[in-house]
Amino acid sequence: MTDTTGTPGTPRPTAPRTPTAPRKPAEPQTPAAAQPAATLLRTAAELGAFAPLKGVRAVVMTMGALHEGHATLVRAARAAAGPDGQVVVTVFVNPLQFGEAADLDRYPRTLDADLAVAGAAGADAVFAPSVEEVYPGGEPQVRISAGPMGERLEGASRPGHFDGMLTVVAKLLHLTRPDVAFFGQKDAQQLALIRRMVRDLNFPVEIAGVETVREPDGLALSSRNRFLDAEERHTALALSRALFAARDRLAAQQALHARAQTTSATTGRAAALTALGEARAAADTQAVALARPVDGPSAVRAAALLILDDAAAAQPPLALDYLALVDPADFTEIPDDRTTGEAILAVAARVGRTRLIDNIPLTFGATT
Repeated sequence: MTDTTGTPGTPRPTAPRTPTAPRKPAEPQTPAAAQPAATLLRTAAELGAFAPLKGVRAVVMTMGALHEGHATLVRAARAAAGPDGQVVVTVFVNPLQFGEAADLDRYPRTLDADLAVAGAAGADAVFAPSVEEVYPGGEPQVRISAGPMGERLEGASRPGHFDGMLTVVAKLLHLTRPDVAFFGQKDAQQLALIRRMVRDLNFPVEIAGVETVREPDGLALSSRNRFLDAEERHTALALSRALFAARDRLAAQQALHARAQTTSATTGRAAALTALGEARAAADTQAVALARPVDGPSAVRAAALLILDDAAAAQPPLALDYLALVDPADFTEIPDDRTTGEAILAVAARVGRTRLIDNIPLTFGATT
């Protein structure tokens, strides 16, 4: 879902630029090898000289190691920019977001491949500055604070991570001057914080979220997936399976509750549901009879934890960091008596040396 925050950016002065033929958006099935690589820009000066002659500038911010999830973001940006606009992909491994030097060094860097992926998906340029270009005076003394929202979940596990993320996003928004910037919903807390920063600090940009892209088996696409061996990857599937189980449990519960509301008020709820032919009613009449919206949050958590607990006993095991059902506005925990509204079920865990995150949006009180 796209959240418009502020007004579109003001027109920028036209900078000299070598004319190029208009580029059409790449079709999803087009092989990367058949497309030209995006133009590589290394400095803010080069980026400024590459300003579009007219139209919308759409930006996709990444740390590189591009995969199909990133390509989906670029295609969305291309569609928003249109043939007269410009799509810029940023590739920058931000040292402020890493707590340990080893993690920073380990992060994959595949710039040549990134240029090809970005170009195939419809990007006009890749802005890949050096650390010295982004932080010319060394680590910045003044940074964006993520506040209390940035201290929860990922922020609690990775202190300072979101301060570093917001600082570089703010800098890149200033440098790239987009009308719209695209981010993946897989990093749900990051997306929520960027939207909040843009709204609170009056950035003239629209922030658009794009749905998580998954492998056919459900695993969310991530640059970190390449670190998983076959056995670890099998264990890692528990993250998406847990989220899907929770979603299905909520849907079943809400469908059952909706049917219960149509039964006669003078008839016992369990007996009425049994009469409707509910197979579960015969097996557990009391559970069916007490199916109420207030059971939703606790039932959702329980359904997910059942799968995650099994994965903790697998070989190799899954080490759960957190499972949280949160309000997307501020990432505070949803209370057990919540009966309506939007929520995000988020999970983080380690499998071997690799830390993975995933999430899924849920709606309480929805009818089927």
